[in-house]
Amino acid sequence: MSLVKETKTACSLDCYDACSVEMVDGKLKGSSDSYTQGFLCPHLNHYENFDRIEVPRYKGETISMQKAMQLLEEGCAKVSDASQLLHYRGHGNFGLMQGVTDHFFANFGATLTEGSLCDGAGEAGVIEGRGHNKLLPPEEIAKSEVVIVWGRNIHTTNAHLLPFLKEKTIIVIDPIKTKMAEQADLFVQIKPKGDLYLALLLSRFAIINGMEDEAFLEEHATEYDDFYELTQTVRIKAILEHIDVGLGDIGKILELIKEKRTVILTGVGIQKYRHGSDVIRAIDGFAALLGLFGKEGCGVNFLGNSKESIEIPFSIKAKTKPVSVANADFGRFEMAFIQGSNPVNQMPDTNRVMASLEKNPFVVYFGLYENETSEMADLVIPAKTFLEKNDIRSSYGHPGLLEMPQLIESETGISEYVLTERLCNAFDIDIDSELSYLEHFQGFGEARGAETVVSGREAVPYTKGFETDEEEFCFLEEYELSTSEEEGLFLLTTKSAKSLNSQFKRERALFLNSSHGFTAGESVKVISENGSLELEVAINDALRDDCVLIYSGTPGVNLLTDSRLSYEGKSAAYQENKVRIEKC
Repeated sequence: MSLVKETKTACSLDCYDACSVEMVDGKLKGSSDSYTQGFLCPHLNHYENFDRIEVPRYKGETISMQKAMQLLEEGCAKVSDASQLLHYRGHGNFGLMQGVTDHFFANFGATLTEGSLCDGAGEAGVIEGRGHNKLLPPEEIAKSEVVIVWGRNIHTTNAHLLPFLKEKTIIVIDPIKTKMAEQADLFVQIKPKGDLYLALLLSRFAIINGMEDEAFLEEHATEYDDFYELTQTVRIKAILEHIDVGLGDIGKILELIKEKRTVILTGVGIQKYRHGSDVIRAIDGFAALLGLFGKEGCGVNFLGNSKESIEIPFSIKAKTKPVSVANADFGRFEMAFIQGSNPVNQMPDTNRVMASLEKNPFVVYFGLYENETSEMADLVIPAKTFLEKNDIRSSYGHPGLLEMPQLIESETGISEYVLTERLCNAFDIDIDSELSYLEHFQGFGEARGAETVVSGREAVPYTKGFETDEEEFCFLEEYELSTSEEEGLFLLTTKSAKSLNSQFKRERALFLNSSHGFTAGESVKVISENGSLELEVAINDALRDDCVLIYSGTPGVNLLTDSRLSYEGKSAAYQENKVRIEKC
C-alpha cells in the first residue's frame, strides 16, 4: 500500500455530514474550508483500526481475485433465467459510482430492489405533499431564529450541523432525552407514535391563534380549510393523554415560534411506522400553514434528495419487476449478489431472512467488512475502500458535490467499476469508461466560494412553489390511527454514536429506564411476537419508561421485528413492534 499525489477526498459513509477529508502524514483530517469545519466523526478518526476483508474466499477457502471473478461470471451464466439473479444493493458506500453495478445487472436482466430500509416512508410523504424532496441547506438553517428538532439526535447523526444552530431557540420533541434535549429551551418527551397527532393539534391551535400565513396559503396551499377540518377530528383531551403531551406544551411551542423564522428538523425515527408517510405529511402541513416554505431561514428538513438535479447514467429500467429491499425473499432466486449491505442484520425479521438465504444456491457478498451476511455467503469478494478508488458524491445533508480521488495504491479488493466492467465484457454489454462517468458527474457541479455544489438547485427551496400535479402544496387528507394498543414496551431502534448501522463498533445492550427494576449488566430476554433476543441491560433514564432502546446494528436486533412495510414508500417499519422483558 502506498500514497498517491492526491491529498483531499470525501467520506463515503451514508450520513448527513458527507465530510470533506484530507490525508496528512497518512492520517485523515477534516477539511476546514467546508461544511466539515475541521473535524471528523469517531468512525473516520479511527478508520484504520477497523479490520476489513482482505482476500476473497469461496466456501470458506481463500482464493485469488481472479478466481473469485471467474466464479462470479460462472454463477451469472448458470442461472436458468436472468431474472433468477437478485441484485441486492445497499448504501454502505454513498459514492455515486456505486450504482455502476446497476448498469450490468439491469442490462443482464437480473431482478433489482426498490424501496428503503431507512427513510422511504418519510420521503414518500414529502413527495406527496411537496411534489419533490428538496434539501434545506445548512446556510438556510443558520438564518433561522427557532429550530424544532423533531425525533432527530443531531449530536449522533449530524454533528457537523451543530455550529449552524448556535444562539437559536431550540425545541426538542423526542421520546428520548437526547443531549440536544438537555440543552433545549423546551423539551417535549412525547410517546412513540404520537407525532402525527401532535402535528395535527399544533396545526389546529395555530389556526385558532391566527398564526396561519394567509397570503402564502392563498397562493400555494388553497386546500388548508379541509386540512383544518381534518385537525378537528382529533379529540383534544383524550389524545393529549394518549401521547403524553400537555396543552401547555402546545401553547409553549406556538409561543416560541410565533412570528419567528422557524426550521423543523425531522429524523427518520418518526417515520419508522406503517403510517410513516402520514407523519411527515402532517408535520409538513403544520409548516405550510405557517408559510415556512420558500422563505429564508425557514423550512422542514428531512433527508433531502441527494441526487436532485443530477442525472444518473446507470438508471436503466430493469426488464423484471423489482422486489422490496425491506422484505426481499432471497430463496426465490437461484443467485443473489449482495453489495454494500448486511441484510441478515439490517433487514427486518432476521429468522425469515436467514432461512431465505439458506435456500439460495449461490450467495455472493461484495463489501468491506465481515458481518452476519458475509458469514452466510458462498463467495465473498472484498471491495476497495473510498481511499483506494475514484468516485464522487453528493449529500442529503448539504448541497456539496464532493470529488473522491484515489489517495492510496492498494492491491486489496476490487472497485465497483472494475468488477462491473469485467462482467459487462464477459456478457457483451456495452459500458463507458470510468473517466467518462466521473466527468459526467463532475458536470453537475458549480463553484461557490471554496465549495463545489450541485448546480441548478434553488438556494431557498420551494421559492418557485411546489411540483405536485396540482402545482401547490397538498395537505394530508385522511389518517387511520387508533389509540388502542397492544401490551408491551415500545421498541426504539435509533442510531448509535459508536457505529453506523452494522459498521464499526456495534452496541450489544438493551437500554432501559431504571424504573423497570433491572440492574446494569443483568442478562434478560427481549421477546416480541416475532422472536426473542438475549441481551445485557444498560440503564438509561433518558428513556421514557414505556420504551426500550436497542441501537440499530446491535447483533440480533431484527429477530424482534417483522416484515411489514410502510403503507407508502415500501420502507421497513421497524418500530411497529412491541416487546416484553423477562429475566434469563
